[in-house]
Amino acid sequence: MKFRKKPVIIEAWQVENITLSGAKQLHVMNGLPLWAVGSRNGKCGIIIPTLEGDHLAEIGDWIIKGVAGEFYPCKPDIFEATYERVI
Repeated sequence: MKFRKKPVIIEAWQVENITLSGAKQLHVMNGLPLWAVGSRNGKCGIIIPTLEGDHLAEIGDWIIKGVAGEFYPCKPDIFEATYERVI
């Protein structure tokens, strides 16, 4: 069987810097939960708690607000292949 993803409009923000002030600015600008800035496997980023555990959003990654209000990071190439700007 084959399936097509339903057309859903999402909100997303691209990570442009990896500082605590940058995370706070993202929080203030978009009303997102304030996440921690940290590192994993030698990579620095914004740590986002998800239902599947903590995920690291690095510079260039997108942070997506899902249909149920959850947040998760997405690599730029996957984001580009999956989403197109509507507004």
